[in-house]
Amino acid sequence: MASEGASGAASGGQLEEKVDLTAECDAKIPQAESLAESGQLQQALALLAGLEKKCRVGNDNASLTRVCETSLQLCKDAADDEALIATLQTLATRRSQKTAAVRALVNKAIPWCLSEGYMPLEVPANQIEARDKLVVALREITDGKIFLEAERARLTRALATIKEQEGDVAAAADILQEVHVETYGSLSKKEKVEFILEQMRLTLAKQDYVRAAIVAGKVSRKYLLEESVEEYKVRFYTLLAEYHRHEKDALELAKDFYAIYSTPTILKDDAKWKEALQSAVLFLALSPYGNEQQDMMNRITADPLLEQLPSSQALIQLMLKQEIINYPLVQQAEIESWPAFTVGDLAQHWKEIFHRRIIQHNIRVVSKYYKRIHGARLAQLLGLPVDRLEEEISMMVSDGSVFAKIDRPKDIVRFSAAQMPEAVLTSWAADIDKLLDLVESTTQLIQKENMTQ
Repeated sequence: MASEGASGAASGGQLEEKVDLTAECDAKIPQAESLAESGQLQQALALLAGLEKKCRVGNDNASLTRVCETSLQLCKDAADDEALIATLQTLATRRSQKTAAVRALVNKAIPWCLSEGYMPLEVPANQIEARDKLVVALREITDGKIFLEAERARLTRALATIKEQEGDVAAAADILQEVHVETYGSLSKKEKVEFILEQMRLTLAKQDYVRAAIVAGKVSRKYLLEESVEEYKVRFYTLLAEYHRHEKDALELAKDFYAIYSTPTILKDDAKWKEALQSAVLFLALSPYGNEQQDMMNRITADPLLEQLPSSQALIQLMLKQEIINYPLVQQAEIESWPAFTVGDLAQHWKEIFHRRIIQHNIRVVSKYYKRIHGARLAQLLGLPVDRLEEEISMMVSDGSVFAKIDRPKDIVRFSAAQMPEAVLTSWAADIDKLLDLVESTTQLIQKENMTQ
């Protein structure tokens, strides 16, 4: 029969009995501590194990938590790492173990292996193995427990850091990918973003670019616009730029660097914003022609800070003008000294792409002013061999950026499509309609003027 004032969780339609074992705990815990101090750790743990069972069965969560924490503390004070891990695993996996007890065990042990946050605790060389084993044991205990999601995330990052310090980047990345932190409700958005950024960094270090793209998609770009996460925004787009550099996607690289440039903390540092804006302009110039590219160029041109980068300003103005650009440019030497053209294994690739974009720009300009032109004359205007000119025109026709047909026997390049007679008549009819509308509007204005006089 339940004792007076008893209460507990519902079970079979009846309340479970709750027994207050505070007095017994007050008596036995000091006994266990005395045994441990005299070197009889196992006897002390045995005494507490019996008390733990009574508290668990009696639903006395406060006393249960106290007994569990004391058991771990005695092992720690005795410097018996094996007993510590064994006691931790035994108590946490007891049948019908209380949530409060498991949480208390984990929170008690975490400071012994982790420093503030997620970094592994700095310990002497002879204790590193014991620390790592404790981290692994705690991760196993927190696995699948919703009420310990935050702790599992911290332990996972710590274990990944340990693996990375050992030089095993692939293992660190695999460990971090096991945690789908975006589904954890107990973590704040900031903590989730920080965790995902670490996943991105390690997957890129592992050169798993497909996985890096998937992980990057988990970050909300809208959230990164908030003032409190400017540091994460810069880190995110820096990592994203590394991925897009591998993919050789110049337009996305321009977006990444422009996002970095537009961050208020970056704008306060002259060196950083100049580097970001310069990179954004360069990769825009390296991007294929399109509406989005032209829109970004026009927005950057209107930015007053661009005036402080004369070479970048001159480059973007050249790309926007409908005029043939002479290659090499006046500021070619300075442009080729920029990091994209000097650092990394893609430097030569970007130089070739830069020349190609200049050629493509010139071909588009010519196609707007000429319906047809001799191939030799066009090659002379663009300063290209005829073979290279044909190759570039063919590529532009294939991707749909320009209409052209090459008549090799006559050496003529046509930039206007032959119209069907019906299309010609339709355009004439449209022109006549427009002319008649203008005549009618003019007549009405003349009549209105006469009436006023």
